[in-house]
Amino acid sequence: MTELVATACLMFTLTTTIIACLDSHEVDPKFLVPFVVFIITFLFLIVTVPLSGGHMNPLITFIATLKGLLTLSRALIYMLAQCMGSIIGFFIIKTVMEPKLVQIYSLGGCAISGIKHQEALLLEFSCTFVVLFIGMTLAFDKKKSKDLGLPVVCLVVAGAMGLVVFVSITVTGQPGYAGVGLNPARCLGSALLYGGPLWNGHWVFWVGPFLACMGYYAVSINLPKQGLS
Repeated sequence: MTELVATACLMFTLTTTIIACLDSHEVDPKFLVPFVVFIITFLFLIVTVPLSGGHMNPLITFIATLKGLLTLSRALIYMLAQCMGSIIGFFIIKTVMEPKLVQIYSLGGCAISGIKHQEALLLEFSCTFVVLFIGMTLAFDKKKSKDLGLPVVCLVVAGAMGLVVFVSITVTGQPGYAGVGLNPARCLGSALLYGGPLWNGHWVFWVGPFLACMGYYAVSINLPKQGLS
C-alpha cells in the first residue's frame, strides 16, 4: 500500500511540477527539470525508505530482487503496486489539468521526440546504469548507509537522478526530448492514460533500464566489499 500511494503521489507531484516549469516564461525552462527531480525525489525517499524501502520504481525493485534483498513474490507485489500507483497518479493529472496543457506536454509522459530509438535506448541504459552505480551501490551497503545516515543516502540517490536527467537533456540538444524515463511504471501509466505518441518506442523505457539493471548486477557482484584502508 505504501508503494502504491507513494508512487501515485510521486507521479502527480513530479509530473505537474515539471509541466509547470516547462510552461513557465523562463528563457530555458527545461534546465529547471533536474532540480525539480532532485528535490521531489529526495523528499519522497526520506519519507518512504523507512516504510517500504522507498522503491516507487520497478527498476529498484528488480535490482533489489537480483541482490537477494526481496523475495520474488514481494517484488511482484511491489511492481504491481507501482504500476497501479502510476496509473492513479496520471488519472488524477488528466482529470484536473487543463486539456490544452495535456495535449502540449502529452500528459507529461515518456516520449521519444527528436532522437532515434537506438539513441534513446543507449541513453536509457547509460543513465540508469549511472543511477544504479552511484545511488544503489551506496544504498545497498548497510555499513556505509548506517555511517552516513538516511538523509545523506537519499541526497546521493536523488542527486544521481537529477544529474542523469540533466545530462540526457543537454547531450541530445533536442528541444522536444524531455530526457530519460528512469521509471518504467511512470512511462506505462502515462501511456495507458494518454496513448498516441507515448506508445511510440515505449519498449525503450523498459528494455534499456532493465538491461542496465542486469549489467549493474554483473558488475556489482565483482565489486570489493570494502575500500582501501
